[in-house]
Amino acid sequence: MRRKYRVKKNKDFQKIFKQGKSIANRQFVLYIMDNSTEKEFRIGLSVSKKIGNAVTRNKVKRLIRQVFLEEKDKLITGKEFIMIARKPAAEMNYHEVKGSVQHLLRKGKLYQRK
Repeated sequence: MRRKYRVKKNKDFQKIFKQGKSIANRQFVLYIMDNSTEKEFRIGLSVSKKIGNAVTRNKVKRLIRQVFLEEKDKLITGKEFIMIARKPAAEMNYHEVKGSVQHLLRKGKLYQRK
């Protein structure tokens, strides 16, 4: 994913935490905030040290980024997301991560209507 699609600054994270709404399942928590100035969506990832070592945390982040990259064309534009991984995410393979993230996106009604 390109850098312009990422939320990197602590100030931006805090703004999304405070003003956004959250939805969750067992593996992830997703914070969502409207940002009508952006044409695309932006995503920030948070994977705690409780999840595992650096290799495990980076793997989880790579899997989440890949799912968002594949779902990019189906998502509503003008949103900012923060995805927080929970402990069970460390043992998941790609297809399980994809199913879990898609569940959150459907739950939050973030897919474009056809």
